[in-house]
Amino acid sequence: MKPGKLLPYIVLIIGAVLMLFPFIWMVSTSLKAPMDIFNLNIIPESPTLANYIQILQESMFVRWFFNSIIIAVITTISVIFFDTLVGYIIAKFNFFGKKLLFILILSTLMVPVEMLIIPWYMMSSELGWTDTYWGILFPGLMTGFGVFLMKQFMEQIPEDLLNAARIDGMNEFSIFFKIAVPQVWPAISALGIFSFLSNWNAFLWPLIVTESSSLRTLPVGLSYFSSGEAESQWHLIMTGATISVIPLILVFIFLQRHIIKGIVLTGMK
Repeated sequence: MKPGKLLPYIVLIIGAVLMLFPFIWMVSTSLKAPMDIFNLNIIPESPTLANYIQILQESMFVRWFFNSIIIAVITTISVIFFDTLVGYIIAKFNFFGKKLLFILILSTLMVPVEMLIIPWYMMSSELGWTDTYWGILFPGLMTGFGVFLMKQFMEQIPEDLLNAARIDGMNEFSIFFKIAVPQVWPAISALGIFSFLSNWNAFLWPLIVTESSSLRTLPVGLSYFSSGEAESQWHLIMTGATISVIPLILVFIFLQRHIIKGIVLTGMK
């Protein structure tokens, strides 16, 4: 093989090793005893499941896992429904203030999340939403990025197709669910996985808005195993992190075909 053709493979192998090494190290550390976690061996000398038993039996890990599932699933469903519906309305209907509404939605993308934390907390405190599921959920129920993404895809649906459905007597909600949504399913899949990943890994807002340990999400709960460089329970942190990636792997396996197609189409917009 010529050196010019070999170079891309070398770059890809180096990139794959750099990306996979932290994951392999995390899984390896989760199988080591606490006194062996600073051992540089990738393969544990005496593999053990004691860390998994300890984190499941002696902490609220199961409750934190359940909380993260609830938060991620509800916000993903909400984002898919509302962002797709709003994107469809903006793309296919003409009404007063349409451009201004779209600009206002886009403007939310330019405000850093850190600047919204204080208004969110003041509103939550005033309305009694702190330390509740709703308090964690409400900032992520609808996104400006999702509306923009779905509007771009909805504009590609031929008007003749929608008008033919109206002539056949379908109402607007039936046209949306039965005609429009199937046409943009790859984009919806991509939006869903982005939303699920974002809310599954969210840390700052759940940390601020929750007080009781029973309402912590996985990233917040795992952070309590770290209390300084010397006292951090790295074996439990790595074990919890290993378990926390399982839902993400399952989502990717089941939606792999749609996700890859959606990401490719999104990159072409």
